[in-house]
Amino acid sequence: MMDEANVAGTESACLVEARAGDATDHSSNTPPDEMARMGEEIIAALKTVYDPEIPADLYELGLIYKIAIDDDRVVSIEMTLTSPNCPSAAEIPGQIKNAVKGVPGVHDAMVNIVWEPTWDASRMSDEARTVLNMW
Repeated sequence: MMDEANVAGTESACLVEARAGDATDHSSNTPPDEMARMGEEIIAALKTVYDPEIPADLYELGLIYKIAIDDDRVVSIEMTLTSPNCPSAAEIPGQIKNAVKGVPGVHDAMVNIVWEPTWDASRMSDEARTVLNMW
């Protein structure tokens, strides 16, 4: 399994985790190269979803906290929003789910909104900081 924290400046691979179907210690049925491909394509799909009020994608904003792929190729996403009062809170999880379900090999996707840890601008990538001119 891989680290689940998305800390500003970390590599995207640290965010994707393979999760075995039960609590026993065994490897995934999905070959490692297929898991890597899916992880890369899931991240690329997440980068197509933008906050309608901010000209940066949700992944680069640091709103995606965890991506887990289980043995059945169901992807679980833990994410937050910039604010609990986000006017797009009802739409964004569906957009994320649809984007991830479009990745070849993904059978389903689930999105869970979390509020811990609280999002702040330090979670943004350099790309998002450049787009938003927040240096």
